[in-house]
Amino acid sequence: MLLRPALRTAAVTATAYPRASLTRTLLVRMQSGGDGADATAPPKKPKQQQKQKGGGKQPKVEEELLTGAALTAKENEIKQDRLVKARAMEAEGRTAFATTYRVTATVASINEKWAALEPGVEDEEADVSVAGRIMARRVFGKLAFFTLQDDSGVIQLYLDKGRLEEEFTKLKAWTDSGDIVGVRGSVKRTEKGEISVYAREWTMLTKSLLPLPDKWHGLTDVNKRYRQRETDLIVNPHVKEMFRLRAKMFSGIRRMLDDKGFLEIETPILQTHPGGADARPFKTFHNSLDMDLTLRIATELHLKRLVVGGFDRVYELGRIFRNEGISTRHNPEFTSIELYQAYSDYHDMMDLTEEVISGLATKLLQTETLTYQNTTINFQRPWRRATMHELVAEKLPGNFDLATLRDSSPESLEKAKEIARAASVPEIETCISVGHVVQACFEELCEADLIQPTFVIDHPVEVSPLAKPHRSKPGLTERFELFVYGRELANAFSELTDPVDQRRRFEEQVERKAKLGLEEAAEVDEEFLAALERGMPPTGGLGIGLDRLVMLFGDAPSIKDVIAFPLLRKED
Repeated sequence: MLLRPALRTAAVTATAYPRASLTRTLLVRMQSGGDGADATAPPKKPKQQQKQKGGGKQPKVEEELLTGAALTAKENEIKQDRLVKARAMEAEGRTAFATTYRVTATVASINEKWAALEPGVEDEEADVSVAGRIMARRVFGKLAFFTLQDDSGVIQLYLDKGRLEEEFTKLKAWTDSGDIVGVRGSVKRTEKGEISVYAREWTMLTKSLLPLPDKWHGLTDVNKRYRQRETDLIVNPHVKEMFRLRAKMFSGIRRMLDDKGFLEIETPILQTHPGGADARPFKTFHNSLDMDLTLRIATELHLKRLVVGGFDRVYELGRIFRNEGISTRHNPEFTSIELYQAYSDYHDMMDLTEEVISGLATKLLQTETLTYQNTTINFQRPWRRATMHELVAEKLPGNFDLATLRDSSPESLEKAKEIARAASVPEIETCISVGHVVQACFEELCEADLIQPTFVIDHPVEVSPLAKPHRSKPGLTERFELFVYGRELANAFSELTDPVDQRRRFEEQVERKAKLGLEEAAEVDEEFLAALERGMPPTGGLGIGLDRLVMLFGDAPSIKDVIAFPLLRKED
């Protein structure tokens, strides 16, 4: 089921996340440097490197081979310098790569618990141990202020030589931005109002050999952000919030369905017969079985076999793989959810779709009205429902309704093509039925205008091989696609349960594939047909593209922004 394959490609745009504003204050604090730093000052020229203290004679470090992505000359120089520091620590019996550390408080819990602390006041009885990454270092003689970031936020470390004694000198000599450290101490609000951990002791947990991106320019190259996602997460807090949103959405969907009595069952990723969608599969080979296999392009057929087996409500949330184009809306591997409910139809699936998506918006965003790319999207129910024929007729010359061409004669097909040509619909000559013309007209003329949530219902049977024939409209099926912001978000049917009709439609797919030389999967799946012949109850099925839903909720312009490690073209 799920979403149609990519028909167009689009350029990747720069990333903006208005709904990640909750983390902007953290980012400002991190970049401003807290006490003793000027957030508006331009970066100063680096001073000549001073002889390091606290480590005695520095051990010689042999030039090491580059690891991972190729480093620039400057990065390699920094790496070698940091290796010297790591070896200096080891020479004094200190490890640069610790095994464990006892954390007693998160940054967020400290900021919350001591929020009422007055400026200049220290809670001397406080004893907290925090761990995280050094995001900035500011050293002023016998005082130093570090910005520490953990999974919950950022906080200032107040480092005083009078309290740390000789450890202060070693701290200055051995640490760099990017290092992961543990610090134990009391809690103090500085005169400037900054909640700080007033350190009594510190521990190097992991020595970072490569530097963080320059704090004034950051990691702004979009392609590099995707390739170095771990660095992107470190320096761009809103990116981390995007993946928190994604995780909460997935767990929220599972919880909602589980509460309704649905059961999640995993289906095979490696398949002998790719089916359930009109898409080109990835191919692979199993050595031990001497068998050609493909990665799944949908979970539909196996889930429906589970319905045949007696699971009345079943779903799977997982990865789908399609060997097709890449764009701001399409990635070769993406995440979907497909669900099937016995004794229901596509009307029930529309109600369920509204309930799930509106419920998620309310729970995760505290609103059913959100802004996506400066456009207001209203998820308040009920959503618009319009037939595909109605929408197409609105765009054709003279509002011609292609539904009037009910027969499959060559004359009707030519008339439909003539109307489509007049509307400047491209590639219409490859259409082999009036139904295919209707779909081509819809994709070209209508999709982009469907900004608010719209159920496009009653699709032609020729383009819906797995949907049940419409109970009152010959030539159509009980199928809908949900469109939001001009993008398909969901696809659902009253599922076809007649095995004879299903076989005929599979065979027509195979015939069309051969006639047009298409590379999309189209096979007669005998195992699935045998399951239907045992009898499947009336069933409603629904598929939702979850990456696109995360894009909407997170205001992400590209699908690559909501997939942690999207597939990218190989670098030269």
